Amino acid sequence: MLSAPSQSAEDYLERIHELIEEKGYARVVDIASSLRVKQASVTNMVKKLGELGYLKYEKYRGLILTDKGREVATRIQQRHETLSRFFSLFGLDKETQQLDIEGIEHHLSPATVEILSDLAKFFEDDPEILKRFVKSRKIKKA
Repeated sequence: MLSAPSQSAEDYLERIHELIEEKGYARVVDIASSLRVKQASVTNMVKKLGELGYLKYEKYRGLILTDKGREVATRIQQRHETLSRFFSLFGLDKETQQLDIEGIEHHLSPATVEILSDLAKFFEDDPEILKRFVKSRKIKKA
């Protein structure tokens, strides 16, 4: 059985998946630019991810996620979206959300992400409870 990808590998898989969804392809130069790393670093990670069975390189098409790679990337994307949805409920700005999500997303278990998703749905389904919560925070800050 293959081991789970590292945090760094997850970031690459997530970005490769996003690029493929946006542009239809993912090239080393695009990954390097978007992750703000050197092309050599991307090349090394791509080689490693290929050896682990997460992606393959196809001439003229660039990087292609395998089913396994797409599964991991989709799970990472869903985790990211859940955290963004959760933080948005409380009025956190996009920049703060992005920094916080990048800081914690790799450290949360699937069970914790599921709880946060359920809690977000709870607040979305009962906006009065959310308003009461937000109001209680403002009172504490005063």
